[in-house]
Amino acid sequence: MNEANISFSSLMIASLLVFVSLLFSYFQKLKLEKEILVSVLRAVVQLIAVGYVLQYIFGLENPLFTTLFVLLMTFNASHNAAKRGKGIRNGLLISFVSIGAGTGATLAVLVASGAIRYVPNQIIPVGGMIISNAMVALGLCYRQITADFQSRRDEIETKLSLGADILPSSIEIIRDSIRTGMVPTIDSAKTLGIVSLPGMMTGLILAGTSPVQAVRYQIMVTFMLLSTTAVSSFLACYLCYRGFFNDRKQLL
Repeated sequence: MNEANISFSSLMIASLLVFVSLLFSYFQKLKLEKEILVSVLRAVVQLIAVGYVLQYIFGLENPLFTTLFVLLMTFNASHNAAKRGKGIRNGLLISFVSIGAGTGATLAVLVASGAIRYVPNQIIPVGGMIISNAMVALGLCYRQITADFQSRRDEIETKLSLGADILPSSIEIIRDSIRTGMVPTIDSAKTLGIVSLPGMMTGLILAGTSPVQAVRYQIMVTFMLLSTTAVSSFLACYLCYRGFFNDRKQLL
């Protein structure tokens, strides 16, 4: 099977597809033209920069550089997740701990099982998928838990007034928030192979890997995304719920 090779001219022709979004935005008066152009330019610049950085790191094959790069990705993802939870106290720290723990545990299992090796060209791409998925899950968790603490204020205060501690008073909100963070990953797993061929599987097939081997990698990806989402969502929600109460166990 021949490897896919995208020429510069092919890439330029493919860039015309961006105009489809621009035309829809213009004729429907969505006023998204500027955001579309900025997002595309940022994506191109960032991807090119990361491509050269990864090429350098892949050449080094240094575990220290690999670890530092994964930590940098984790911090960036934590920063973006924290921005989606503006009402969360210590959101950056909580996000970093949650995403880091989920990513570390999942990568440790994959390396220990022999599914991947601790080399940059395997750890960094796989880690990137794990971290980005955890970031999205935490954003959903933060929105849900913040909204629930606002909308169910009377219910929580009633439980507190009857002598309940803050955890029993908040447990349903915590569980609903964890569920919200995990559901998109679960729903995505349900439709794999029937509704969609995921990006990793498609990329491997285009690169010349047999479909059967690509499926094995995708199954591994599905397992690791479910694991990371569960661990990160669980930790984030249980670490952040106390921030909605003061030292006297009163709802802020």
